[in-house]
Amino acid sequence: MSLTLPMARTQKNKATAHHLGLLKARLAKLRRELITPKGGSGGGTGEGFDVAKTGDARVGFVGFPSVGKSTLLSNLAGVYSEVAAYEFTTLTTVPGVIRYKGAKIQLLDLPGIIEGAKDGKGRGRQVIAVARTCNLILIVLDVLKPLLHKKLIEHELEGFGIRLNKQPPNIGFKKKDKGGINFTATCAQSELDAETVKSILAEYKIHNADITLRSDSTADDLIDVVEGNRVYIPCIYVLNKIDQISIEELDIIYKVPHTVPISAHHRWNFDDLLERMWDYLRLVRIYTKPKGQLPDYTSPVVLPNERTSVEDFCMKIHKNLIKEFKYALVWGSSVKHNPQKVGKDHVMEDEDVIQLVKK
Repeated sequence: MSLTLPMARTQKNKATAHHLGLLKARLAKLRRELITPKGGSGGGTGEGFDVAKTGDARVGFVGFPSVGKSTLLSNLAGVYSEVAAYEFTTLTTVPGVIRYKGAKIQLLDLPGIIEGAKDGKGRGRQVIAVARTCNLILIVLDVLKPLLHKKLIEHELEGFGIRLNKQPPNIGFKKKDKGGINFTATCAQSELDAETVKSILAEYKIHNADITLRSDSTADDLIDVVEGNRVYIPCIYVLNKIDQISIEELDIIYKVPHTVPISAHHRWNFDDLLERMWDYLRLVRIYTKPKGQLPDYTSPVVLPNERTSVEDFCMKIHKNLIKEFKYALVWGSSVKHNPQKVGKDHVMEDEDVIQLVKK
């Protein structure tokens, strides 16, 4: 892409911020057209690459060839997996399902994500489509040459609209029919001003909108909000092959954020990796209690952190359940009294016990 050249050549200062913002918007638009091919002549779709979503969460493994992804996967799935986790034989990316703390976690090896995938090369597109649906991405790196790989992989994923370990930018954006661009910033901005915002929006042919910047934002943040197809996924950097370095080096690595050093071959530090995965996935386990019996602590219903109301719990089991729902009794940290009678909007916390009462 020839646009990255003028961007690299341009000096960065206040006078050129406007110009840079424009180039960034143009680049983002071109990238989007690459990722989502235009409709029209429906060519062959290629081999099926969609992976059936099983379990409560999905973890994607990304990495260059020969960093030990496969070893890590087979050892992880081998240690903690149910027997015959290979229910799917034809699909290319499912290596296994592990059970951890009662939750079923699907592990996916995402092949060929690296070589120019974001420019639409090879299988890149389909792989990324799968990567965007993951709840957590593990970037597997070789501990001897981690930084180069890390930068390259992050660059590929960023180019696909996947943002790692970031929160969505705090920018309000609302299109209107008339009234021009209404720009407000609730705090001091180091990069964006009304002029730059206007020019970036003009690049998207948006001339009437309300923009509210609630934090110090960059041009990239604004483009992310306007594009609106960004996904924000937590990410852990897994540094493999720690059997080849010294203890002192290991101590330094341990201080790096979002990083877990392991040795896939020797199965070192897997428990730490699984614990960290659990923290990042932020799943909520709800135990069920049939009337007059003890709660079933062996197989919890696992919900994602954003949707943990009683209604979500009912929908997870069966969509007809909510029609017969009268009230629920909940024991645990989300209620003041044990048990407490709650309605369908009550939000539950990890390891609560619930008993449903039907009409």
